[in-house]
Amino acid sequence: MKKDNRNYQYSPNSKSHRLEYPLIFDLIKNRSSVIDLGCGDGSLLSLLSDKGIKGIGLDVSKSAVAAAGKKGLSAIEGRIDSKLPYSDKSFDYAICNVTLQMVAYPEILLSEMRRIAKKQIVSFPNFAFIFNRFDLLVNGRMPRVMIPGFDWYSTGHIHQLSVRDFANFAKMLKFRILNRFFLYPKNKHFSKKLRLFPNLLAVEALYLMEAYE
Repeated sequence: MKKDNRNYQYSPNSKSHRLEYPLIFDLIKNRSSVIDLGCGDGSLLSLLSDKGIKGIGLDVSKSAVAAAGKKGLSAIEGRIDSKLPYSDKSFDYAICNVTLQMVAYPEILLSEMRRIAKKQIVSFPNFAFIFNRFDLLVNGRMPRVMIPGFDWYSTGHIHQLSVRDFANFAKMLKFRILNRFFLYPKNKHFSKKLRLFPNLLAVEALYLMEAYE
């Protein structure tokens, strides 16, 4: 049986570092309160705690919550794309880091982030990345470029959205985009001029948003 990441299993000592972590760290003001939705093993929350940021995590995986707890973090088990057990504007920031594409109801997730926090930070892989397009065009299959080692059926990526998709989605849900960042492959061929086309060339996008009426 090939690899399968739909169960989201973490080891007790699991620790991760992602390229977008420093960007998120810089976006959040000192002494803020945050909730990390889809917190995984708590690595991001652990990093933020070094900045004096009070945080709580929520994840559907029992092993993720256990791994976060072992780091001395507050985390609870539960779905993030349903009504959340927090009152309006309980947090300064709600974070959903590379998890939006893995939930069944992304519109509920973003609506709840809007309700419970003053600002929202969302990141996701850009499935319109050029090599994904080539993979689909040439091989006639769901692209595997961004899910190495997995097949279409054995990954938690169930909503393959693009930068353009998200921009329209955020507008529909009445979010104001305050800042955005795009991560590109470490490839010298991607010049600064080419980076004017993030929907084609970025592998990941990160947004800071707030709601408007």
